[in-house]
Amino acid sequence: MEHTQKTTNQITEGVIWKQLLLFFFPIVFGTFFQQLYNTIDTVIVGHFVGKEALACVGGSSSQIINLIVGFFTGLSSGASVVIAQFFGAHDKRSLHESLHTAYAFSIIGSILITIIGFTLAPNMLRWMNTPTELIPNSTLYLRIYFLGIIFVFVYNTGSGILRAIGDSKSPLYYLIYCCIINIVLDILFVVVFHLGVLGVAVATLISQFVSALLVTLNLIKSNETLHLTLKNIRLYKTVLHSQLYIGIPAGIQSVMYNITNVIIQSALNSFGTDTVAAWSVYGKLDAIFWMVSGAFGIAITTFVGQNYGAGKKTRVLKSTRVCLGMDLIVSSLLALFLIFSRNFLFRIFTNDPTVIDIGSNMLMLIAPWYIVFIFIEVLSGALRGIGDVMIPMLLTMFGVCILRIIWIFTALKFHPTINTIIFSYPVTWSLTAILFIAYYLFKTKQLRH
Repeated sequence: MEHTQKTTNQITEGVIWKQLLLFFFPIVFGTFFQQLYNTIDTVIVGHFVGKEALACVGGSSSQIINLIVGFFTGLSSGASVVIAQFFGAHDKRSLHESLHTAYAFSIIGSILITIIGFTLAPNMLRWMNTPTELIPNSTLYLRIYFLGIIFVFVYNTGSGILRAIGDSKSPLYYLIYCCIINIVLDILFVVVFHLGVLGVAVATLISQFVSALLVTLNLIKSNETLHLTLKNIRLYKTVLHSQLYIGIPAGIQSVMYNITNVIIQSALNSFGTDTVAAWSVYGKLDAIFWMVSGAFGIAITTFVGQNYGAGKKTRVLKSTRVCLGMDLIVSSLLALFLIFSRNFLFRIFTNDPTVIDIGSNMLMLIAPWYIVFIFIEVLSGALRGIGDVMIPMLLTMFGVCILRIIWIFTALKFHPTINTIIFSYPVTWSLTAILFIAYYLFKTKQLRH
């Protein structure tokens, strides 16, 4: 927090590509360590418990978690955008109200999600056609995760707020500490005490508690513009409306991706445990791309939000172009790495040859198309930074969700194979990217005038 003012000045005045990189790397490494929570779980259960446990931790339960956490992360992005704009405009009162409203919303939301998730966990797994033998342990994992969902929500809210004012380093440090705790506890509970799925679930819960505590203490101890006071945590009507105006469409947009992933998971479940396990492992490798692309999306949202709040529209457009170019280069290199290292990477998670073969084929079909998705991520993030969220939500709903669902329920009838399911990704990404590019070009004309 002590470098907030300097970083903020650089975001609105410094060399764009340098500041994007300086802001990007802590975010991407932070996302890496956050993803490492569940990845370590899958590696340990895959080798020390078995592929059934691997499928429980990384299969349907993982998709359900991503759906719910993704929706809330989208909601909380409304707070991040609003805070970034107020920070750029030096509006201290609105910053104070936005901070405490965001925390209140995360607490209220987590209580509701805990009750719903804990109660409906087995039903959600059955709705996804989860293999019967996987339901007991998957239910156990989900229920423990939902008991600790408040820690996930509070961390995501707090870290998003810190990034919005230019501090992308503190969330990274906290995640590194907690990832180390998670690894140690995973080994202790699973390898030493043989607790299986229960062990990795409890280890994750404890680690997430620590991350939420650290980010909250940062904001409580801060003497800077943003200072969290526990007694002031409540919903301020005006800023809540602004946060929800941006957050709800962003949350729905995130849900669009995750709903289709749940549908795809349900379709893949019908191909058996080997396919579920392969998709689980691929999901961990695929997450490498998502954390990189997502970090660029967060970075450009903060850059655009602060510059838009400061009235620097030319810089808004330039930073978006620079971010697109950087993401294109990084994503291309990453796709090549995953393709050429796929067999080695899959063996990190499992020694089962069938699982490796199925998963490697999945990766080959999807990875080359990562470079198309970057247009959706960056342009959506830039539009969110200026408060334009409704049209991007509708584009995502149509291009990613509706078209992919149509694909699954039609193409799969004519050609019921795993490849048919997987190919829905490049088809819908390409069409959605074209829609986003067209809309962004239209929007830039308005900004210039």
